[in-house]
Amino acid sequence: MRSVKITWFEIPVEDMIRAIKFYEKVFECQLDFQDLGDFKMALFPVEEGSEGASGSLVYHQEFYTPSSNRGVLIYFFTEDCGQELKRVEEAGGKVMIPKRQISPEMGFMGVFLDSEGNRIGIRSKA
Repeated sequence: MRSVKITWFEIPVEDMIRAIKFYEKVFECQLDFQDLGDFKMALFPVEEGSEGASGSLVYHQEFYTPSSNRGVLIYFFTEDCGQELKRVEEAGGKVMIPKRQISPEMGFMGVFLDSEGNRIGIRSKA
């Protein structure tokens, strides 16, 4: 069977500066801001040759709308999702599902609302 892999994701935002501050605080990383006129992006860091999808925060007034209950739910993978979930509210978001075990094989997960009102998942083995 042929595998289908996700290679890119875009998280819609209404306030790019606020969203960048939120994600940089939660994930303790630096996003790369790109101003393309009416289209703005902030790319998540990715190591050359690493596996998994990369993506960005994205703003375009007519094309993207943040949502807390519609559309796709993406999950970020981290070492221990409980650590990022602890920083969510401090960064201006809200934890919807605290860290909980999916199964011993699959690890743990949680879901939060970001500063823009998007529902975002987070997963880890620990």
